[in-house]
Amino acid sequence: MRFIYSIFLFFMFQLGFAQKESGAKQFWNTLKQHCGKTFEGTITAGATPNDPFVGKKLVMHVRSCEENRIRIPFFVGDDKSRTWVLTFDNDQIQLKHDHRHEDGSEDKITQYGGKSPNSGLPNIQFFPADQFTADLIGYASTNVWWITLDEKSFSYNLRRIGSDRVFTVTFDLLKPIATPEAPWGWKE
Repeated sequence: MRFIYSIFLFFMFQLGFAQKESGAKQFWNTLKQHCGKTFEGTITAGATPNDPFVGKKLVMHVRSCEENRIRIPFFVGDDKSRTWVLTFDNDQIQLKHDHRHEDGSEDKITQYGGKSPNSGLPNIQFFPADQFTADLIGYASTNVWWITLDEKSFSYNLRRIGSDRVFTVTFDLLKPIATPEAPWGWKE
Protein backbone atom coordinates (compact mmCIF):
# COMPACT_ATOMS: atom_id res chain seq x y z
CA MET A 1 0.00 0.00 0.00
CA ARG A 2 2.84 2.41 0.82
CA PHE A 3 4.36 1.71 -2.56
CA ILE A 4 1.13 2.65 -4.36
CA TYR A 5 0.80 5.81 -2.25
CA SER A 6 4.40 6.78 -3.07
CA ILE A 7 3.75 6.31 -6.78
CA PHE A 8 0.55 8.39 -6.47
CA LEU A 9 2.46 11.23 -4.79
CA PHE A 10 5.21 11.06 -7.39
CA PHE A 11 2.74 11.42 -10.28
CA MET A 12 0.78 14.18 -8.50
CA PHE A 13 4.01 16.12 -8.06
CA GLN A 14 5.02 15.55 -11.70
CA LEU A 15 1.63 16.80 -12.88
CA GLY A 16 1.90 19.94 -10.78
CA PHE A 17 -0.70 19.02 -8.18
CA ALA A 18 1.77 19.20 -5.33
CA GLN A 19 1.34 22.33 -3.27
CA LYS A 20 3.67 25.05 -4.47
CA GLU A 21 4.94 27.91 -2.37
CA SER A 22 2.49 30.79 -2.17
CA GLY A 23 3.06 34.03 -4.02
CA ALA A 24 4.08 35.72 -0.76
CA LYS A 25 6.65 33.03 0.05
CA GLN A 26 8.14 33.12 -3.45
CA PHE A 27 8.33 36.93 -3.29
CA TRP A 28 9.96 36.70 0.15
CA ASN A 29 12.55 34.17 -0.97
CA THR A 30 13.41 36.22 -4.07
CA LEU A 31 13.88 39.36 -1.99
CA LYS A 32 16.10 37.52 0.51
CA GLN A 33 18.46 36.63 -2.37
CA HIS A 34 19.43 40.33 -2.42
CA CYS A 35 20.31 40.54 1.25
CA GLY A 36 23.41 42.61 1.84
CA LYS A 37 23.24 44.22 -1.60
CA THR A 38 22.72 47.89 -2.41
CA PHE A 39 21.10 49.39 -5.51
CA GLU A 40 20.57 52.83 -6.99
CA GLY A 41 17.15 53.89 -8.21
CA THR A 42 15.37 56.49 -10.26
CA ILE A 43 11.93 58.03 -10.00
CA THR A 44 9.89 56.45 -12.79
CA ALA A 45 6.48 57.97 -11.98
CA GLY A 46 5.06 60.88 -10.04
CA ALA A 47 8.00 63.28 -9.99
CA THR A 48 7.09 66.95 -9.73
CA PRO A 49 9.49 69.90 -9.96
CA ASN A 50 9.24 70.60 -6.20
CA ASP A 51 9.48 66.94 -5.16
CA PRO A 52 12.21 66.59 -2.49
CA PHE A 53 13.39 63.35 -4.13
CA VAL A 54 14.15 64.93 -7.53
CA GLY A 55 17.84 65.42 -8.24
CA LYS A 56 18.95 63.30 -5.28
CA LYS A 57 20.75 59.96 -5.33
CA LEU A 58 18.18 57.29 -4.38
CA VAL A 59 19.63 54.16 -2.76
CA MET A 60 18.12 51.03 -1.25
CA HIS A 61 20.17 48.62 0.85
CA VAL A 62 18.70 45.19 1.66
CA ARG A 63 20.55 45.42 4.94
CA SER A 64 18.96 42.89 7.28
CA CYS A 65 17.29 39.59 6.43
CA GLU A 66 15.92 37.61 9.33
CA GLU A 67 13.61 34.63 8.98
CA ASN A 68 10.44 36.75 9.13
CA ARG A 69 11.70 40.33 8.81
CA ILE A 70 13.61 42.17 6.09
CA ARG A 71 14.75 45.76 6.64
CA ILE A 72 15.64 47.94 3.66
CA PRO A 73 17.02 51.41 4.35
CA PHE A 74 16.04 53.88 1.62
CA PHE A 75 18.33 56.91 1.32
CA VAL A 76 17.38 60.13 -0.45
CA GLY A 77 20.64 62.00 -0.94
CA ASP A 78 22.14 62.55 2.52
CA ASP A 79 18.80 61.84 4.23
CA LYS A 80 19.12 58.42 5.91
CA SER A 81 15.85 58.61 7.83
CA ARG A 82 13.79 55.95 6.03
CA THR A 83 13.72 52.17 6.38
CA TRP A 84 11.16 49.88 4.79
CA VAL A 85 10.38 47.04 7.19
CA LEU A 86 8.79 43.93 5.67
CA THR A 87 7.43 41.23 7.95
CA PHE A 88 6.29 37.78 6.80
CA ASP A 89 3.53 36.24 8.92
CA ASN A 90 0.83 33.68 8.18
CA ASP A 91 1.53 33.74 4.43
CA GLN A 92 1.09 37.52 4.20
CA ILE A 93 3.58 40.36 4.12
CA GLN A 94 3.35 43.61 6.06
CA LEU A 95 5.10 46.83 5.01
CA LYS A 96 5.95 49.49 7.59
CA HIS A 97 7.86 52.74 7.16
CA ASP A 98 10.32 53.37 9.98
CA HIS A 99 11.28 57.07 10.03
CA ARG A 100 14.10 58.31 12.28
CA HIS A 101 15.81 61.59 13.07
CA GLU A 102 19.57 61.91 12.69
CA ASP A 103 19.99 61.22 16.43
CA GLY A 104 18.14 57.90 15.99
CA SER A 105 14.92 58.93 17.72
CA GLU A 106 11.63 58.07 16.03
CA ASP A 107 9.91 60.70 13.94
CA LYS A 108 6.35 61.53 15.02
CA ILE A 109 5.18 60.12 11.67
CA THR A 110 6.56 56.57 11.65
CA GLN A 111 5.54 52.90 11.53
CA TYR A 112 2.77 53.55 9.01
CA GLY A 113 1.97 51.10 6.21
CA GLY A 114 -0.24 48.11 5.65
CA LYS A 115 -0.52 44.37 5.26
CA SER A 116 -1.16 42.43 2.10
CA PRO A 117 -4.80 41.26 2.06
CA ASN A 118 -3.79 37.88 0.64
CA SER A 119 -0.66 35.97 -0.39
CA GLY A 120 -0.32 37.98 -3.59
CA LEU A 121 1.87 37.01 -6.50
CA PRO A 122 5.56 36.07 -6.66
CA ASN A 123 6.44 39.36 -8.38
CA ILE A 124 4.08 41.86 -6.73
CA GLN A 125 2.74 42.53 -3.24
CA PHE A 126 0.08 45.15 -2.35
CA PHE A 127 -0.21 46.93 1.00
CA PRO A 128 -3.37 48.98 1.60
CA ALA A 129 -3.10 51.46 4.48
CA ASP A 130 -3.95 49.90 7.83
CA GLN A 131 -5.95 51.43 10.67
CA PHE A 132 -2.81 52.61 12.46
CA THR A 133 -1.91 54.61 9.34
CA ALA A 134 -5.41 56.06 9.04
CA ASP A 135 -5.30 57.18 12.67
CA LEU A 136 -1.77 58.58 12.38
CA ILE A 137 -2.07 60.28 8.98
CA GLY A 138 -5.71 60.79 8.05
CA TYR A 139 -5.00 61.81 4.45
CA ALA A 140 -3.02 58.59 3.94
CA SER A 141 -5.95 56.33 4.85
CA THR A 142 -6.51 55.65 1.13
CA ASN A 143 -2.85 54.92 0.39
CA VAL A 144 -1.94 51.71 -1.35
CA TRP A 145 1.72 50.78 -1.55
CA TRP A 146 3.04 47.97 -3.68
CA ILE A 147 6.38 46.46 -4.46
CA THR A 148 7.25 44.74 -7.70
CA LEU A 149 10.19 42.38 -7.90
CA ASP A 150 11.74 40.38 -10.70
CA GLU A 151 15.23 39.35 -11.74
CA LYS A 152 16.00 42.82 -13.12
CA SER A 153 14.28 45.36 -10.88
CA PHE A 154 12.63 46.25 -7.58
CA SER A 155 10.07 49.04 -7.54
CA TYR A 156 8.48 50.79 -4.59
CA ASN A 157 5.15 52.38 -5.44
CA LEU A 158 2.53 54.56 -3.78
CA ARG A 159 -0.94 55.47 -5.01
CA ARG A 160 -3.36 57.61 -3.02
CA ILE A 161 -6.78 56.42 -4.14
CA GLY A 162 -9.11 59.30 -5.01
CA SER A 163 -6.27 61.67 -5.90
CA ASP A 164 -3.64 62.19 -8.55
CA ARG A 165 -0.90 61.21 -6.07
CA VAL A 166 1.31 58.46 -7.44
CA PHE A 167 4.99 57.77 -6.85
CA THR A 168 7.32 55.06 -8.15
CA VAL A 169 11.04 54.58 -7.68
CA THR A 170 12.66 51.71 -9.56
CA PHE A 171 15.97 50.09 -8.65
CA ASP A 172 18.21 48.21 -11.08
CA LEU A 173 18.99 44.84 -9.46
CA LEU A 174 21.54 44.01 -12.15
CA LYS A 175 23.92 46.74 -10.97
CA PRO A 176 24.77 46.51 -7.26
CA ILE A 177 26.65 49.52 -5.86
CA ALA A 178 28.88 50.07 -2.84
CA THR A 179 27.29 49.49 0.56
CA PRO A 180 26.42 52.76 2.33
CA GLU A 181 26.79 53.63 5.99
CA ALA A 182 24.04 52.60 8.37
CA PRO A 183 20.76 54.53 8.37
CA TRP A 184 19.94 56.88 11.19
CA GLY A 185 19.10 55.07 14.42
CA TRP A 186 20.34 51.70 13.21
CA LYS A 187 21.23 49.24 15.94
CA GLU A 188 22.71 45.86 15.05
